[in-house]
Parts: sequence; C-alpha cells; structure tokens
Amino acid sequence: PLTLGEVRMLVELFYLPYHHGPQAQHLLEHFRWLRANSLSVGVPATATDASRDVEWRGRAQSFQLLCAETCRLHSRFVSSAGRALLYDLHPYLWDIRNMLLAASAFILWLGCQSITAPILLGGDAEPWTRRGGLFGELQALLPVGNSCDLFYHPPPLFPSSQLYVLRPVLPLDKLSLGQQLSHGPALADRLLGSFLSLSPEYTFVLEDEGGPCGYAAGALCAEGFLQQRDSNWLPAIREKYPQDLGAGAPALGQEALLFFHAEPPAVPLPVLRRFPSLVQLGTAPRVLDVGASRSLAICLLSALRASGSRGVFCQVSASDRQQLSFYSKLG
Repeated sequence: PLTLGEVRMLVELFYLPYHHGPQAQHLLEHFRWLRANSLSVGVPATATDASRDVEWRGRAQSFQLLCAETCRLHSRFVSSAGRALLYDLHPYLWDIRNMLLAASAFILWLGCQSITAPILLGGDAEPWTRRGGLFGELQALLPVGNSCDLFYHPPPLFPSSQLYVLRPVLPLDKLSLGQQLSHGPALADRLLGSFLSLSPEYTFVLEDEGGPCGYAAGALCAEGFLQQRDSNWLPAIREKYPQDLGAGAPALGQEALLFFHAEPPAVPLPVLRRFPSLVQLGTAPRVLDVGASRSLAICLLSALRASGSRGVFCQVSASDRQQLSFYSKLG
C-alpha cells in the first residue's frame, strides 16, 4: 500500500484549483526561481557569480528530487491503488508525471549550457490553451507552453507503472547510446550520428529499467547543420562504411548503407526560413506510453524555443508509416 507520505503528496499535488499543498508549492517555487536565474549558470562563472551558481545547482537538485518523487508516486499508485480509485485519479497523476519528466530534463539542460545563456521567450497565451491547477502552471513556465496540441493526450487505457528518466545526453553516451537504441553501429550512426557529432547540446535520452528506450535530437540552425552534415559528416561516414560493405550485411545494415550513400534531399529555402530548426524523435517498440514520447517532444522543443527558435520541422520518408504515425500521435 501507499505510505502516509505518498498519500500526503498525492493530496498536495491536487489540493485546490488555485491553492497548492506545500510540496506542490515547492515544485513551482523552485521551477520559477531556476528559470528566472538561469543566466547565472549559462556562461563560465566569475568569482562574483560563483555563489549564485552554487545556489542554482543546489535548488536544481532539490527540484530534481521532487520530480523523481512524483514519478515514483505515479508508479507506486498504479501498482497499489484499487482499480476504481486508479481509474478515477490516474489521468491527473499521469499528466503531472509527464509534465515533470519534461520540466526536470529542461532544468538539467539549463544547467549544462556552457556557451551562451538561453533566452527564455515569454508571450501571453489565450486562457483556453492551458488547463488549471499545478499542470497548467507548470505548462505556462515551459518556453513551449503555448503549443496546446502537445499537452492534450488521452491517458492510456491500461495504466503502466513503468518508471522513466528523461535527461540531456552526456559525453559518455555518445559511444553507446545509438547502439543501445538500434541493431548495430551502422543503424546507430544513421539514427543519431550526425546529431551527436554536430548538435549534442540539443539531444535528449529517455531511459527505463532496461536502459535507453527513446531519444529526441535537434539542431537549432538547421541550415548550418545540414551544410556541415553534407560537407563534413557524410564524407567521413561514407569512408567508414564503404558501399561494397553492404553485400553481406543484415537488411537493417544495408538500409543504413543506402542512406549514407544516397544524395540527401534538399530542404526548400522557404521551409528553412519559416522553420529554422530541425528535430528528430524516436522510441523503442517497448515504449507503449505516449506520455513518455510527449515528454521527449516537449523537452526538446522547450530547449530550442528557449534558445530563440521560431519553429521546427522534421524529415520523414513518405513510405515510413511507423514514423509518420509516431509524429501524428504527438500532435
């Protein structure tokens, strides 16, 4: 059964429409403060900034712990609540869990910035684009909070107690992440190679108990990214995987080789002007919870939006029904 502390937290997350319990209030206060003071950690710290940097990272850690506790509460609630209570309350707790997965990863991303401090874009949204309660207030604090399509999805018919972690990619991930998400090094390079090489600062990984199970990758300036990919990355990858290597390779490996040696389709200039950023997302077949995929998308789009992006596009083969369905389900 749930502990008294877990029941207390459940009540405090949904206390009153315009009044939150203490733990929910701490979540909001930390998030507001971390967002407002993110400029103090976005550039190399000076002596005067050092104390603010330490304070920011301390509060970020407290925020991460509260997010992790809420995600564990969701998992425990699914496992222990009676069926009637579970189906009554699960949609609300599922929404909060998904929102905090994205918010937690976004705060981690803010703390990883070392080149330029992000610009957090505001903008008033129409009231109908946000829901009430803690969910709506957290949504409003994310830079992509006005994109209402991302925030509405019906909960799964069969609730899952699977725990997820969403975080930015670390330098150590670059060697193993692609291979853990795919079958073989060639397919790994096709999936994530260009992003891990040219735009690692906008790459996120979703993990469950079995390891990495999803990714979201982006390029802030798609025009420059695609030029670098075609002039530097592709020639190197073609040398690594020569065309005649595909004769004895498995089908997936051959598909990747064909991709490397084909001429990449040109992106029309009007698309690049109106939607300057490129995104790519994917999850392993075992991820059946669309909420986790939605959190990936929200986190990546928040990071791009915070850095000044005005819009994004993705490239999908017209025959790739799986990816087309995946992006459509995300809204």
